[in-house]
Amino acid sequence: MTASRTRLLVEIALTIALSAVLHYVRIWQMPFGGTVSLEMLPIFVLALRRGVGPALVAGLLFGVVDYFLEPYVVHWVQFFLDYPIAFTAVGLAGLWAPLWRRFIDAGKTGLAVAVVIPLAVLTGAVPRFLAHFVSGVVFFATVAMGGPLKNGSSAFANTSALTKVAVYSAAYNSFVFVAAVACIVAMIVVMPTLERISPVKGRA
Repeated sequence: MTASRTRLLVEIALTIALSAVLHYVRIWQMPFGGTVSLEMLPIFVLALRRGVGPALVAGLLFGVVDYFLEPYVVHWVQFFLDYPIAFTAVGLAGLWAPLWRRFIDAGKTGLAVAVVIPLAVLTGAVPRFLAHFVSGVVFFATVAMGGPLKNGSSAFANTSALTKVAVYSAAYNSFVFVAAVACIVAMIVVMPTLERISPVKGRA
């Protein structure tokens, strides 16, 4: 195993460990699961430094770790959507790694920070939100908002009930975007410093 590959594996492991620690440093705790925290931050950092592949792997593994840290599942669909799928999606931020590297190598750090960081975070946060949103529809339609309706039908078969569930799930899971804003602020501070003290050689 080459030194560069070993270093990458170490960075992935550190990313998972730091995300697990930051999971408990909470700005806000949601009542039915989910936290406003910086747990996505290490994945975003890895994504811009190492690209989409390593970030997807780190997100997937952290999603599984996150389940064991604090499981909150009442339907099997939730496990996949709220944990491995949601956090794997955060790794999509790595799609912007080549542009980040191009700006950094050209000495355009300010442009990289102002343009690439918000785009990368948004690219990772939106699909995570969508995964939680669908999971929330399943959860609230089957448990929190009545499950089977008074006439015995499923909330999924009732347009009015399902609309209310969808609106509630969208509002509830908007905490992802609050966390994303916090990550943007943190990355604006962290990324330029990290590039100075530990630059990544070669293309992302």
